[in-house]
Order: sequence, then C-alpha cells, then structure tokens
Amino acid sequence: METFESLVRAEFTPEKTFLNTASSGLLPARTVTALHEAVALRAAGRPIDSLFEDVEQSRAAFARLAGVPAARVAAGPSVAAQTALVATALPPGAEVLTAEDDFTSVLNPFHVRGDLKVRAVPLERLAESVRPGTALVAVSAAQSADGRIADLPALREAARTHGARTYVDFSQAAGWLPVEADAYDFTVCTTFKWLLGPHGAAFLVVPEDFGGLTPLLAGWVAAEEPWNSCYGPVQELAHSARRFDVSPALFTYAGVRHSLALIEELGVDAVHAHDLALAERFRAGLAALDHEPLPAPGSAIVSVPGLGHRQGELSRAGIEVSNRAGNLRASFHLYNTPADVDRLLTALTGPR
Repeated sequence: METFESLVRAEFTPEKTFLNTASSGLLPARTVTALHEAVALRAAGRPIDSLFEDVEQSRAAFARLAGVPAARVAAGPSVAAQTALVATALPPGAEVLTAEDDFTSVLNPFHVRGDLKVRAVPLERLAESVRPGTALVAVSAAQSADGRIADLPALREAARTHGARTYVDFSQAAGWLPVEADAYDFTVCTTFKWLLGPHGAAFLVVPEDFGGLTPLLAGWVAAEEPWNSCYGPVQELAHSARRFDVSPALFTYAGVRHSLALIEELGVDAVHAHDLALAERFRAGLAALDHEPLPAPGSAIVSVPGLGHRQGELSRAGIEVSNRAGNLRASFHLYNTPADVDRLLTALTGPR
C-alpha cells in the first residue's frame, strides 16, 4: 500500500519551493497526462464523448468530498458566476451580510445588483451580526488574504435562529479542510487551488429544492436529456442541480477528475494534518525571527504583515509566495515539506 509521501512524490516535481497554493495549486502528474490525452483526442479528430463523462466523474468526486449527493452539485466556470446565480434569486431590498474585505467574487455580484442592502462587518463579528431581516450571509470559509477561518458553526446557528440563508465559499479550504456542504444552504468551490485542478471549474452545491435559484445560464447541457435538447428552447430542465450547469470547459474537467481522485486517495484528514503541521512550523519560526503573523489559528495559510514587498526577491531566489495587501502570504499543501518551510525562514533572515 502506498504511503502519503510516496503518492505525493510520484505526482509532483516542482522546480521551485512552491508555497503559493492559495493562488493556484500544482497540477499532479496524472492530471497533466489526462490534459495531454484530451488535447491529443481533439487534435486527432477522434470522438470526445469521454470528455463529457469526465464532467460527471468530477461532479461525483466533488460531491463525495463535500458530503452531498451528486444531484445537488452544479458545474460552472467560476465562483463569481455561481455567486451571481445566488444574488439574482434574492428579492429587491433583501439584506446580505458579508465579511469585510472578503474575496471579491464572493461579494461583488450582490453589490452590482444595485437593489440589495449589502452590509459588511468584521469576520469575527459575522455570526453576532445576523439579525431579523437578514436574508443571506455570504462568506469564505477561509479568508484569501490572511487565512482566517470563519466560525461556521456559530454562523449556521445564528442564521437558523433568524431565518437567514447561508452561502459559503470553500475555495481556500476544500482539499485541506473537511467540508460539510449539507450544513449550509449554498456552497461554492473553485478547483484550481487546494483541489489541484486546472482553471475553469467551480462547483455549486444547492438544496434539494434548488433554494429558489433560476437557471439563467442554462443551455443545452442543463436539459434532462442534453443531446435531445440542442435546438430550440429546452423543454425539460434537468431534475438535478445539473439544470444550473454551464457548457463545460471539457479539457478542464478531463484534469479535474484526476486531481480530485488524488485528494480522495490521500484523504482530507491526512492532508489537513500535513498542511497544518507545516503552517505551525512556519509560525514558530517567525516567532524566533521576531516576526508576528496575522492571527489565523488552524489555517494552512499564514500571512506576515509588512513583508509583502519581499515577494519578488523571494521568487528570484526560487521561493514562490504571494504579496497580498502588503503582507507576505505563504500557503502550505501536500507537496510541501519541512525543508520548504526552513528554506523560506532562512531567506527571511536576509535584508528587510
């Protein structure tokens, strides 16, 4: 039986010290192979039916990771597009509660409607700020800028008390943090970060009754019988969340299917333990260097105030991190090792 370490070694050969999964994850070798095969299929003019099957296999794999039936999972192109579906379903004047400075794709569709009351509060006060009349609470499970984790159980309870719905973005969490999508009304997750897939896919989990959403982006793939619905209006929408699908970027799903398979093989619990151990090693090392990271306990993302300007220098030295709002953001995932953490800490002892 292959170990966690041997599986990872077989899949990843980064040329640099890559500590930037919060921007985009590395592609596993199996995913790269699948992408090449998909391109070759198209280039040779062979049938591409198998690529549509990749969409369904990807949907099913994500559903298992999220703990919901595949019938509740819609496949779309981005978090922003999925957020727009949720935003459009709200009545004029509805109040949407958000966290201050959350990722734009989680927020902006509610703002551009122009007739919603969007209220932003500090992440730590989100649950206590739900009130009678709040229609929806929208938040990222883990904040992109600094890795802070939302108190989702408290938010869920507050929303239930006041009759509000919940919309949670797991893009910076799924893959290293266990996901319980069934605990919320709507959840969304892109696949190119911690799930290690190509760009161009984001899964939306909806309630069994669809939560009042309208499939505004529905094309032929949203039909109950897609191949019999290629011309004229769709006569019968899919009975599942597939009615919210957008025509898929087939190459993307050819890769996503295999990336999700790797996460399943490794197990989210094992990835979680691995990633957090590295993040804590980095935090301890920062303390020894008299650097204080932004508070985000239990997160695989660690941001250090005032060091963002060193991102370019570190990249030239072969260490990939991010500069976010002036902060140096390091994010640790399954292909990282203690040696990667120590290499970054050593580099940070240089000129400030």
